[in-house]
Amino acid sequence: MARVLIIDDDPGMCDTLYRMIRLEGHEGKYVQTLREGLSECLFRSYDLVLLDVMMPDGSGLDLLPKINKISSPPQVIIMTAAGSPDGAEIAIASGAWDYLQKPFSFTELKLQIVRALQYRDEKMQNKPVVPSLRLEGIVGRSPEMMQCMNLIGQAATTDANVLIIGATGTGKELFARAIHESGPLAGKNFVVVDCGALPDSLVESILFGHEKGAFTGAEREAEGLIRQADGGTLFLDEIGELPLSVQKSFLRVIQERSFRPVGGRKEVRSNFRLIAATNRNLGELTKSGGFREDLLFRLRAIVMELPPLKGRTGDILDLLMHYMRSICDRFGLGLKGFSPEFLEALLVYHWPGNVREFIHSLESSLAAAREAPTLYRLHLPAPIRVHMAVASFQRREVVSEQSIDEPAQPFEQESLREVIRKSEGRYLKSLMMSTQGNISEACRISGLSRTRLYENLRKHGLQRNGMQNPESETRSRDILSSIHN
Repeated sequence: MARVLIIDDDPGMCDTLYRMIRLEGHEGKYVQTLREGLSECLFRSYDLVLLDVMMPDGSGLDLLPKINKISSPPQVIIMTAAGSPDGAEIAIASGAWDYLQKPFSFTELKLQIVRALQYRDEKMQNKPVVPSLRLEGIVGRSPEMMQCMNLIGQAATTDANVLIIGATGTGKELFARAIHESGPLAGKNFVVVDCGALPDSLVESILFGHEKGAFTGAEREAEGLIRQADGGTLFLDEIGELPLSVQKSFLRVIQERSFRPVGGRKEVRSNFRLIAATNRNLGELTKSGGFREDLLFRLRAIVMELPPLKGRTGDILDLLMHYMRSICDRFGLGLKGFSPEFLEALLVYHWPGNVREFIHSLESSLAAAREAPTLYRLHLPAPIRVHMAVASFQRREVVSEQSIDEPAQPFEQESLREVIRKSEGRYLKSLMMSTQGNISEACRISGLSRTRLYENLRKHGLQRNGMQNPESETRSRDILSSIHN
């Protein structure tokens, strides 16, 4: 017997679907808002969700990604009376099992329910063996990052082509190396090709190599990058910048794993694993004629989308703790503490350059602080401080112009204070574990007095070794139990 959740604002549809689910021998429940639906998915385990799109508090398509971030997420079937090709594309790309247009045949719906539950049952019973992942330089525990790490494990067990999509600075090469090092090709050649930096006149020579005398200046035979990747991985960074003339030749290389060097007469074989990356929308690029559609089809056997750093507050603290230690070691500095204002600035800044900008900003801050034991907001690079000052002024200006009798719009996310409180708890836990409970060392790094440090540890229910106090943990469970019951 499976557990099925129905999320639809039509009482008649809810009742009909509920009765059908019960007749099929499953346990069912229905709710009539997205908020209730998300709450149900977070606090109870479901195998299948029947999700309407047009809901009173938003679009069901916006809820779908949130459901898929849950540990062991249910399968989701989208139902809508206002279907569109764009909506179907978004739903399937976001992981929906199917996209059904109302009114639909209940026979069809029953069949899709059976198939979805059968797939989930097989998936839960036959979980693949996850290889030991080598994630050097990859930091973060947010749902978005965990999803990417799961894809690393999936890609590492196959030789399928991988396409990594992400904005500048999100770490596309790091993830490509992680796939390479976590699979059977670990230790073999990992050849990087920066497609955006290839000179137009030498692209084919650099990729395919050339024979002596193939063109003016070719005084000796040269082995191309594709040949160097034989037995290993070829990583094409920013593949959207590859000239169209070369895309056609490279398509054949992917299909046949063979090519002819410039000026050569014989075919040369190269058996390589292909990983490509881009910060561009290749789908849109194909429509404008800037990228070959058949090449795109070949590239995206496995697609990994890297999340931007903006909004990943938990990951920002993890990145800070990780790179603070490594950069201080590299600079020959002692491990530093940081003020609450410094952390707040990192949490609220929008990071257009993503993790790369974060690392460079931390390097700049540590260089500015030199021997000072604590990082303050003043140590941050000037562009970040200017941006925050301007943003703060604009916020005050908006508040001052707001009508007194105008009701404030509810903000559904966590407050900044709550985010900082959680971050403080994680920081203290990491601090005490890294210092092995040495209070003097923890005070030196954090810049806190002993009294203040002990107060903060008690506030977050932590012991000197960074573990949660058992009494605090029991108390938290009792509170949660009373809430849920």
